[in-house]
Amino acid sequence: MGFDITGITEGVIVGGVGGACAGLTIMAVSWLAQYHRDCRDGKLILKWLENVSKDEEGNRFRSTRAIASWNNLPMERVTRVCAHHKKIYLSTGEKEGLWSIHARNENRTPPPVLYNDPF
Repeated sequence: MGFDITGITEGVIVGGVGGACAGLTIMAVSWLAQYHRDCRDGKLILKWLENVSKDEEGNRFRSTRAIASWNNLPMERVTRVCAHHKKIYLSTGEKEGLWSIHARNENRTPPPVLYNDPF
């Protein structure tokens, strides 16, 4: 009664490949779920900002806390979604944590390009 090395090796390879496929599938599903939540919450926040802010002095920006409160989201989630959304801008003024959908001041000099961004 001896060991069949070929059978053991094949079993290890099949188990390793199966485990890797399962791990990659879980990662892909997790990434897709996070992407879906980001898109959903981004649309929710964008729509709310469109309704409550105006492109006039004093009404352009809303705080992270106000956005979180009105949209029933955690403040960390609002910060993450707003920071990654293409149409939502972070305030560069004295107060921190303010967000707007209205274009930034176009009269500013853009920062110098330090490298070629492939995007």
